[in-house]
Amino acid sequence: MANTVAVSSFPLWYSCGTKHTSRFTFRALSTMAAKKVVPAIIVGGGRVGNALQDMGSGDDVMVKRGESIPLDFEGPILVCTRNDDLEAVLHSTPQSRWNDLVFFQNGMLEPWFVSKGLKDADQVLAYFAVSKLGEAPIDGKTDTNPEGLTAAYGKWASAVAARLHAGGLSCKVLDNEAFQKQMLEKLIWICAFMLVGARHPGATVGTVEREYRSEVSSLIAELASAAAVQKGIIFEEAMEHRLCAYSRAVAHFPTAVKEFKWRNGWFYSLSEKALADGKPDPCPLHTAWLKELKIV
Repeated sequence: MANTVAVSSFPLWYSCGTKHTSRFTFRALSTMAAKKVVPAIIVGGGRVGNALQDMGSGDDVMVKRGESIPLDFEGPILVCTRNDDLEAVLHSTPQSRWNDLVFFQNGMLEPWFVSKGLKDADQVLAYFAVSKLGEAPIDGKTDTNPEGLTAAYGKWASAVAARLHAGGLSCKVLDNEAFQKQMLEKLIWICAFMLVGARHPGATVGTVEREYRSEVSSLIAELASAAAVQKGIIFEEAMEHRLCAYSRAVAHFPTAVKEFKWRNGWFYSLSEKALADGKPDPCPLHTAWLKELKIV
């Protein structure tokens, strides 16, 4: 079974008035721990990809759009592209190296993994963001999780965590069950806050948390229930509080329903299947608001 790792291209952290470190300073700081960082192939030369390269020791290989993955380079392959580019990345990677792929994307990737034979894929949930190319990432920490939220799972999880630690970022290594719960919470956050925000033009994530708390709370509860039943899991208590705390940390982030296939589309597929089987819609509020906005 192939192993793969995933981290998000979705901007995960926004902070006003924060002084950023230049690339030169960031590289100098990370060099102190560079010997502990496993060299990697980095796919995608955007903000996240370049930041990950700056955390390394100078032995990484950057692969840009349209380029093939080198055959003679061992180690993790950190994929920092948009979700819709994953197909092209996989096609440019020799199948013998698929077990080294490390994905940095948000959303529900599991159906795609399974369809490609990557069922036990390594993933990383990145709660950090890079405001501009060359600037140091800002770690996403909240008042309910001051230790940080970024998490990794799988074959290269420890190597990814060591790289992020070298860059001054938090990252915990989780087992599959714990990671799946946290991944689903992140998915619920994106789907709930973006959809509620889309119903109120101009609303930021912070606006949703402050002014439309009842709407987003109802949607969080509905999506969490559907996900728990579908996956046969029990979430930790106080999910709403954790997700709202994260929303306060990224209060100025705009809202919009994007990458439907990878995000809200997963919950809508649960609704479609239930209705086709003559069962009640597990996400009636979600479905109604998607239709209200003419997304489905």
